[in-house]
Formats: sequence, structure tokens, C-alpha cells
Amino acid sequence: MAEGISDERSDVIAAAGKRELVVGGDRPIRISAGHRIMHHEGKCRRPHGHNYEISVRVVGELTEAGWVVDKGDVTDAIDDWDHRFLVEEGDPLVEAFETSGDADALVVLGEPPTAEVMAVILEQRLAERLPDTVSEIDVTVRETGELAAGP
Repeated sequence: MAEGISDERSDVIAAAGKRELVVGGDRPIRISAGHRIMHHEGKCRRPHGHNYEISVRVVGELTEAGWVVDKGDVTDAIDDWDHRFLVEEGDPLVEAFETSGDADALVVLGEPPTAEVMAVILEQRLAERLPDTVSEIDVTVRETGELAAGP
């Protein structure tokens, strides 16, 4: 009888097709991070921080574990930026952080650390870390109550 249950479970997973998982929908993943937009002409050129709210939508086929992805794999990729300072490559703050002994608090991106760029980079990072059964990843990064970037 145990075999029948196991076979039934496999059939359910196989027949499920593409499914959607949303992490951080009604209760976003929250991280605190600093950044600056080096070539911005307004206030954002100064070092400052935000309490970012991030939500992730993942579409894919169910794995043998019965989920699209493990929520922990999603949150781990985002938590890497929690309580860090994000800067663009070439920012003089990189040297300042290194000189002060705080280089481990720095995340150096190849692009300006805007909410839009953060969303794209998180999508790329997740694509590298998540199983091949995933077909779509959409990340929304809310920087303030009036600014959110995503697909």
C-alpha cells in the first residue's frame, strides 16, 4: 500500500505543471541596507540607507520535494544584502570601507545600486541558485513607500 501512496504522490507532482510561488507578497522580506547613487545630482548622491521591502515571484514545475523552490533559498539570496552598503564599482567609498576594516560590509555592484538594478541583480542571483525546474523569476524591490521597482 505504501507504494501506491508514493506513486500517487509522484503522479500529482508530475501532473501539476507550472506552479507559482510568491515569497513576500502580503508580508515582504525586509532588509536594511545603505547605498548611494554616485552620479545622481540630488540627495541620492549622498550615502544613506533604506528599509527595503522585497517580494519574489517564482514560476516552475514542482520538485520531488513538492514545491517550486525552498523559501529558504530565496531568502538566503536576499539576506546577503541585509545590513550591508551597496555601491557601484569605482566608488571611492570602496577604498574607505577597505581602509576602515569594514570591507565585509560592502557589496560592490557593476551598476548603480538603484532599486531597479537591485531587482535585476537579485533575479540573476536567484536564477543561478534555484533549480532548473524554475522558468520565471520576478523580483520587486520597494525602496520607499512611493518607490518600487520590478517587472
